[in-house]
Amino acid sequence: MAGTKSYLAKPGELTPEWFLVDATDKVVGRLASDIAMVLMGKHKPTYTPHVDTGDFVIVVNCDKVHFSGKKWEQKEYAWVTGYTGQRTQTAGTVLERHPDRILRDAVRRMLPKNDSLARKMLSKLKIYAGPDHEHQAQQPQPKEMGVK
Repeated sequence: MAGTKSYLAKPGELTPEWFLVDATDKVVGRLASDIAMVLMGKHKPTYTPHVDTGDFVIVVNCDKVHFSGKKWEQKEYAWVTGYTGQRTQTAGTVLERHPDRILRDAVRRMLPKNDSLARKMLSKLKIYAGPDHEHQAQQPQPKEMGVK
């Protein structure tokens, strides 16, 4: 047992891949959990908890995601301004104004709670409301996510 050592990835040692995900008719939570796993790098055998070993994820058609039940009317997103009280919006309102925020917030809350590491991982997530994206040069591979 004296000769066995665990592998720990070092920053910049691995080259990230690019994946393309179509969010049409996908449930937000299931899709977000799969995306978070790829951003953290847990789908690779070289996963190291304190290093960003994840891949890039491009999500298209984020305006066509679904919630189960009555969450479009009942789920509320709250934030604090500098004034007294909180501001809230329903999920339906957020989808109309900023369609990418619903999926981005869901993924952000599933990433590690270390702010600097989570920020690096979240910067690898590219979300677009329509079917077009500007990352053709990276040759993203299509990947099915958010399926039962």
